Amino acid sequence: MLYPRVSLYALMLAAAGIPLYIHLPRFAAVNLGFGLGVIGTVLLVIRLVDLVQDPLIGWAIDKWPKGQLVFASLAALGLAVGFPLLFSLPQGASVSALIAILILLFSAYSLGTILLYGRSATLAKHTDPKELMTLAAFREGGQLTGVVIAASAPALLVAFGAQAQGYPAFGVFLGLLSVLTLVLTVPIWRRTPITGTGLSFAGLGQAGGLRLLALALVNSLPVAITSTLFLFFVEDRLQLPDKAGPLLILFFLSAGASVPLWAKLSNRIGPKQTLLIAMPLSIAGFIGAASLSAGNLAGFAVICLASGAALGADMVVLPAMFSVVLTRAGLNASAAFGIWSFAGKLGLALAAFFTLPLLERSGFTPGQTNSAQALDTLNLAYAVLPCILKVGAFGMVLTLPTEVASK
Repeated sequence: MLYPRVSLYALMLAAAGIPLYIHLPRFAAVNLGFGLGVIGTVLLVIRLVDLVQDPLIGWAIDKWPKGQLVFASLAALGLAVGFPLLFSLPQGASVSALIAILILLFSAYSLGTILLYGRSATLAKHTDPKELMTLAAFREGGQLTGVVIAASAPALLVAFGAQAQGYPAFGVFLGLLSVLTLVLTVPIWRRTPITGTGLSFAGLGQAGGLRLLALALVNSLPVAITSTLFLFFVEDRLQLPDKAGPLLILFFLSAGASVPLWAKLSNRIGPKQTLLIAMPLSIAGFIGAASLSAGNLAGFAVICLASGAALGADMVVLPAMFSVVLTRAGLNASAAFGIWSFAGKLGLALAAFFTLPLLERSGFTPGQTNSAQALDTLNLAYAVLPCILKVGAFGMVLTLPTEVASK
């Protein structure tokens, strides 16, 4: 029951991540009445908090290794309290109220994520690279299951009569899921922790971890941008307002189905070669999305399948590579994953901070009739810019040294 419980905790975190990274921009714009520029600025402010707190969270987890259950409980309870508060905010709520709730949620999310990834050596049955890749497959499989649940929940809740686009009921659902997950996953946090030596940038660089951190940041930008703009692209650019939920589910189902295949392939041919196979799928998806005409549901569904499969490789291979590097070097993993977590979330903040004001300046308004210029800007931001960034990440993978990218 070890790995299924790991999957369950990952499921809870992923179910929390979807509303924070995909639903939040549209919820804040449509339900709360905030401008896109304000939303982008708020998300950047949250990232400035993460700049300080994520490395500190990792340091604290390594400093008190026997406090795993306490940290896991604080993360789950923070999510259980924060989501009902967030999605019950009324129209006209203050920016300060939104920021306070988001700090609680992102802090809880960071704590749970850093704990889960930083304790890879503890949660794995063995600490060899293949077993760490197996753990990663279960963890990311749980994450993607949580994503599918969270992506479909609002529409299902509306179908059952929930009010306000299902968001208040969604908040309660996420809160209950967090409490249930905590109760069922207590045993994994009672395992004897495996820790390493103190972390330093010199040690991380010597082990090859800094190269992987840089790759993680650049590689996170394309998916950060598309996550932020997905609902806008489907509903306003493609004119498919009733299809955003099913397409999002299709995207993540494809990612989930691909995870065990990428894990097996990585164990067979190596993680670098696996990424070099997967990344062109993502690049092709961006090129295809940029050229779609409005109403092309079938074309975008194919793109969701291809890009979802590519995301599965990113999710399972890159964190496992980082865990292997840390384990080989005997370094404290939680502090390192605190930096890793911040790198990923910085990508999301930069995506929101630059793309949302750009859309606002072009005259784009969610859910309204938009000019051709505004829709062209949305197309550029959603498809063209991520494609360029993904090509850059592909080039970084090509230059990875053998000792960092080996099995």
